[in-house]
Amino acid sequence: MRRTLKWVSIAAAVLLVVVISLPFLINVNQFKPKLESELSTALNREVKLGNLKLALLSGEVTADDLSVAEDEAFGKPAFIRAKSLRVGADIWPFLMSRRLVVTYLTIDQPEIALVQAASGDWNFSTLGGKTRRSATAAPAPGTAPLDLSVKLVKITNGRLKLARTLGHWRPFVLEQVSIDLRAFSATTEFPFTLAAKVAGGGSIQLNGKAGPINPTDSAMTPVHVSLKLAQLNLAGSGMSDFAPDLAGLVSFQGTGSSDGQVMQLDGKLKAEKLKLAKNGTPATRPVEFDFDAQHDLRKHSGTLRRGDIHIGGARAHLMGTYAEEGESVMLHLTLAGPNMPVPELETLLPALGVVLPAGSRLEGGTASVMLAIEGDADKLVTSGSLALSNARLTGLDRKSTR
Repeated sequence: MRRTLKWVSIAAAVLLVVVISLPFLINVNQFKPKLESELSTALNREVKLGNLKLALLSGEVTADDLSVAEDEAFGKPAFIRAKSLRVGADIWPFLMSRRLVVTYLTIDQPEIALVQAASGDWNFSTLGGKTRRSATAAPAPGTAPLDLSVKLVKITNGRLKLARTLGHWRPFVLEQVSIDLRAFSATTEFPFTLAAKVAGGGSIQLNGKAGPINPTDSAMTPVHVSLKLAQLNLAGSGMSDFAPDLAGLVSFQGTGSSDGQVMQLDGKLKAEKLKLAKNGTPATRPVEFDFDAQHDLRKHSGTLRRGDIHIGGARAHLMGTYAEEGESVMLHLTLAGPNMPVPELETLLPALGVVLPAGSRLEGGTASVMLAIEGDADKLVTSGSLALSNARLTGLDRKSTR
C-alpha cells in the first residue's frame, strides 16, 4: 500500500511539474501570425497583437496589446487600441494536435472611435467585409491551423467615442464601457449587452440582438434593442449642441428596431430641471414625454408619429418631422394642448424665462394652445393661438409694480 502511494505521489509530482513547465516549453507565439491573419480576415482590417503568453491551467492566451486599423477613408489613427487581448482556447486540441480552438475573446481597456462621415457612412461600415481574404498574407511556415469559433466576445473597462466629421458636433463619449456579445456569428442573430457611464453625466444600458451582419455595410446590420438611459446631462454630454439653450437631466426607457436604414423607436422620456431658454431657470416639475418615432439613421431625419407631453395633470400632443441640414436641425412640428390646468403649466414658466411678479401666482383656470413650430432648432418661429380661461393672478403687490 505504501509503495502504491509512493508511486502515485511521484506520478502526481511529475504531472504537476509537466503542467507548470509546459507554458515555458511551448512557444505560443508560433500561432501569432495565424491568429493575426484570421482576425484580420474576419474584421477586414489589419490586426496587430503584442507578445503572446500561454496560461495552461485557465486555457488562455494573452496578448500584451491589440490594435485594429482604421478605415483608410477616415484617417490613420487605430479604430481600436487596447491594453490587452485575452483569448480563451480549448487546451486539449492544442496539446494533442497543436490546433488553437478559440472559444472567447476579452478586450481590456480599449479605446474605440465610431465616426460618421457627412455622407452617412460610418468608419465601421467596412468591418467584416469579404474583400480582404484574398489579400491576406499566407501564414508563416510551421504554424498550426486555427479554428476560430468564438462563443463570447467581451469588452471591459472601455472608452467609446461617437463622433462625426460634419461641423462642430461635439463627440458623445461613453466611459467604463462593458460589452458582451454571445454566440457571436456574422451569419446569424446574436444577443448583446452594453453598460456604460456617459461622460458629462448619466448612465446607459443596452440589451438586444443584432445580425446577421450586413456583408457590404456593417452599419446596416439589423438590430432589436431595449434602452435604459438614466440622468443624462443634456449640456454636459453635448447632446444639446443643436440647441445650446437646452439643459436638464433626461431619463429614458424604451425599445428600438432597425433594418439597418430606419429605426423605429417607442419609449418614455422624463426631463428634470429642464431649461428651454437662455435666460430661463430649471423647471421645478418634471416633464414626461411618451413617443413613437421613425428615424433615418443615415440622414438624421425622421417623423414623430406620436408625442404625448405630461406636465403634472396637463396634457399636450406634439407631432411632426425633423431633419438635419448641415449643422442645423430643422423642425416642422405642431403642438396641441386643450384645456390644460394653468397651475400645472406655471411650473414650466421659469424654464421658458417667464418670471411672475414677486409673491404672485396663477390660480385656477385652463389654457389651450394650438401652435406651429418651424425652423432651426436654435432659432424657432412659433405661431398659433393661446387661450386662457378662468385663471387669475393672486398675491400681486400692486405697490411693488408701480
